Amino acid sequence: MAAVIGLDIGTTSTIGILVGLPDQILATASRPVTLSSPHVGWAEEDPRDWWRNACIIIAELLEVSGLTASDIAGIGVTGMLPAVVLLDSKGDVLRPSIQQSDGRCGLEVEELRAEWNEGAFLAKAGNGINQQLVTAKLRWVERHEPEVFARIATVFGSYDYINYRLTGERAVEQNWALEAGFVNIATGAIDDELVRLAHIDRDVVPPKRASSDIMGHVDARGSAETGLAVGTPVVGGAADMIASALGAGVIDAGDVLLKFGGAVDILTATDIVKPDPRLFLDYHLVPGLYMPNGCMSTGGSALNWFAETFAGGERAAALAAERSIHQHLDVLADARPAGADGLTILPYLLGEKTPIHDPAARGVIEGLTLSHDIGHMWRALLESYAYAIRHHVEVLVDMGHEPKRFLVSDGGSQSTVWMQIVADVLNAPLQRLSGHPGSCIGAAWAAAIGVGLESDWRTVTRFVTFSDVLQPNMENIATYEAGYHRYRDLYRRLAPTWKLSS
Repeated sequence: MAAVIGLDIGTTSTIGILVGLPDQILATASRPVTLSSPHVGWAEEDPRDWWRNACIIIAELLEVSGLTASDIAGIGVTGMLPAVVLLDSKGDVLRPSIQQSDGRCGLEVEELRAEWNEGAFLAKAGNGINQQLVTAKLRWVERHEPEVFARIATVFGSYDYINYRLTGERAVEQNWALEAGFVNIATGAIDDELVRLAHIDRDVVPPKRASSDIMGHVDARGSAETGLAVGTPVVGGAADMIASALGAGVIDAGDVLLKFGGAVDILTATDIVKPDPRLFLDYHLVPGLYMPNGCMSTGGSALNWFAETFAGGERAAALAAERSIHQHLDVLADARPAGADGLTILPYLLGEKTPIHDPAARGVIEGLTLSHDIGHMWRALLESYAYAIRHHVEVLVDMGHEPKRFLVSDGGSQSTVWMQIVADVLNAPLQRLSGHPGSCIGAAWAAAIGVGLESDWRTVTRFVTFSDVLQPNMENIATYEAGYHRYRDLYRRLAPTWKLSS
């Protein structure tokens, strides 16, 4: 049996899948990852932890499946986008990764806006000038860690780093390069002028590869550490949200995936290039298609933080009811009314990316009284992400992308309470997916395509089936209409004060 491996270098965990072609999931495995925020707005991880996880996971996949290294025809890696990994001339990691959700580089963003007309930059690079740009993050390193900046020999992303450890070859996957701000959208090539904006030499950015291109082969060192056979093909990889959207079947115009992972992503497919500064533009895994998308700075990561910080007193009750703390909080939230009795939260705990692109934004709890409890707060937090999703959907509509079907995936989609709130706020049904393995299935499929074992991108959907559909509760529509406008107005009122104090 021919088999391929997909790895997902996620914000909260590293996940692996072993796929037996054409349609069997033979094994899955995961390992936790620690996200560090040593200062306000910072988000960092240790890339070496990702590699250690990958080595353990690959060994576990082989052991559980009973396959040998010679059975593995290829490997694909996906990961959060665009994390910034810096290597020195010896290939050693210079500092913790600067994550895609990191909001430290507000000053550098403003500097770039002063140097470039944003409309001209958007037209050339396909994305606006915002905190997502690797250019801005590199300028931050230059300003605050000059000794690190002087030693940078390679800059690339999370899955590019894993590919490097597997093969010894340096390359950047096309979507990392695009969201980094280095690609000329008209030519598809890494642009010298755009790279110079980051104040780095051109050769610091490795060659660009498409997702299913074979970028290298497992070398002796990668084999010794992972157990994979020397010579196993490794493909370019994929951005995690793009890989997840492919697995969900988001290929046709009008399909929208709401991805509830460590961050919340909103993605749709199109064959039209229409850059908009409010959202990100990425390549679809299917050649010739693009994927306009939004990504919040937080999502499941903020829910985890809230549960750990505020819900300690509920753990005994959750344990007694044989529920996880999240499930227990969902039960409490479900018993509270829509609108959380006037409680409104802004979930901008790491600043915010799309669609407001405001690294100075902060988390807010408004309307808190002695009559509110932990259930109200949890419900208001879930509602805040639903409101943010509606904001994204309105932007998509304004851009000419009319949603026809909403699909929901990843861990947060298992919360019926949360998904019902989203359906109510959008006033639209949500199609839940069953068995979606997440982004790693898209990475595995890129490997299958790359090594020639598969030729049809669409058939990856054989691994995912439709589950239940959540219909909006019409009794809550008016409440959430008012709540959404209150949410939007709260940010508008507070944003000027954050900018003054940043």
